[in-house]
Amino acid sequence: MKAELHTEPRVAFFPDSFVEVNGVAHTSRQLVAYARQHDLPLLCVYGAGLTAEATTGSVRQFALRRGRCGFALDADLRNDLLFWRHAHRVIETVCEFKADLIHITGPNDTGQLGAYVAWRLGLPLVCSWHTNVHDYAGQRLGQQLPGWLPQRWRTGLSHWAEALALLAVLRFYQLGRVQLAPCESLHAMLSQATRRPTYLMQRGVDASLFTPHHRLRHDSVFEIGYVGRLTPEKNLRILAAVEQRLLAAGLTRFRFVIVGAGSERDWLAANLKKATFTGVLRGVTLARAYANFDLFVFPSTTDTFGNVVLEAQASGVPAIVSAHGGPSSIIEPECTGLIADEAEAIAGAIMQLMTNRQQLAQMATAARERAQSFTWEAIFARVYEAYEHCLQLDQAQAAARAESAAERNLKVAAEAALR
Repeated sequence: MKAELHTEPRVAFFPDSFVEVNGVAHTSRQLVAYARQHDLPLLCVYGAGLTAEATTGSVRQFALRRGRCGFALDADLRNDLLFWRHAHRVIETVCEFKADLIHITGPNDTGQLGAYVAWRLGLPLVCSWHTNVHDYAGQRLGQQLPGWLPQRWRTGLSHWAEALALLAVLRFYQLGRVQLAPCESLHAMLSQATRRPTYLMQRGVDASLFTPHHRLRHDSVFEIGYVGRLTPEKNLRILAAVEQRLLAAGLTRFRFVIVGAGSERDWLAANLKKATFTGVLRGVTLARAYANFDLFVFPSTTDTFGNVVLEAQASGVPAIVSAHGGPSSIIEPECTGLIADEAEAIAGAIMQLMTNRQQLAQMATAARERAQSFTWEAIFARVYEAYEHCLQLDQAQAAARAESAAERNLKVAAEAALR
C-alpha cells in the first residue's frame, strides 16, 4: 500500500520505549509533544502494560500490551517474543491513519513490528539509533560469566558477543531508507555501514525546568551527582575506586548523590562510604537535585548521547564524562566539563574542580550557555527534514520503477509487432 501524500508527512512512530524511565522513552515522548504542538499528524505505537488508544489533536497514541513471554531488557522494560500477535490490528490502524512512512527506534519487539508493517504496506522506513545494543550485549555477558573463567576468556567472549550483536543490528538498520544518529561518530558509522542517507538527531533539554535557580544548598560539602539507570553498562562501579582515591588524598567533605534505580544499587550502597541514594526522581524534584550538585559524573562508555549530561549542564553543573560514547560530544573540555576514563583520572578531575572553585564557577556558566543551544524545536525540525527526504527518495524510486516497467512494456509490444 502506498499512502496518498499530504502537505505534512503522516508518520507512524514505533518507539522501543515510551512509558519507561530512560533516554529513548524521554526522546520519544518529546517527539510526540512536538507533533502535537505543531499540529503534525502522528500515530505513536508502543508497548505498555495495557492495550489502550487515545487521540489528542493531531496525535493518536496506540498502546499495545506486552505479555510475559519474553525477557527483561531493564527493570521496567521487556521484550515480548509474541508481540507479533498485534500485527493484524496494527496494520489496520496504520492503514486507517493513512501513514506516509514508518519511523522505528531500534530492533526490539516494537521496532521489529514496525519494520514488518512497513514491508507489508510498502511504506518507506526511517530508523533512528538510540542505544548501543552491541555494547550492552558485551558488558552484560561479561557480568554473567562465571568468576572461575580466566579473565582473557571473559574478555574474549564479551568482545565476541559485542561484535556479533553489532553485525546483527547493522543488518537490521539496513532496512531503513533513511537513518538518524544521535552523535557524529554514530552518524559516520551508520552512514558507512548502511550506505543510506543519515541525518543527525541529537537531543534537546528543557532549560526552563533544568536551571540553576532551583539550587537550595548552601553548605560547603562538595556534592558529586549521578542520574540514570543503575545498571552494569553504566560503568558505575568505578565510582568506588574514585571515592577511595579521594579519601586517600585526605578529602572528606564530599558526598555522592546517586539518582536512579537498577541492579547495581545494592553493590554501590555496599561499596560507597559517602553516598546518598534517592531512587528515581522526576519533574521539579529531579531539577532541584541537579541544581544542588556541584559536579556531575557520568562514567558510562555505552551511551549514544547522554540526555542526563545535557540536563546537568542546563542546571549549571559541569560534567565529567568518558571519552567513549556520545556524551563526549556534548562536552567542551576545560570549558563546560572534563573528559576522563580511568578512576585515577576521574578522581584527579574531581580534585581539580574541588580545589579551584573559580574554574568550577566559570565552567558552570559555560555549561548552562551551551545547554541552552540544544532545543527540542531545532532537533525535531531536522527530523522532519529527514522524513521529507525519505518520501522524496521513495517517490523517485517509484517513478524509476514505473519508467522501467513502461520501457519493458514498449519493448514487449515492439517484439510482438515484429512477429
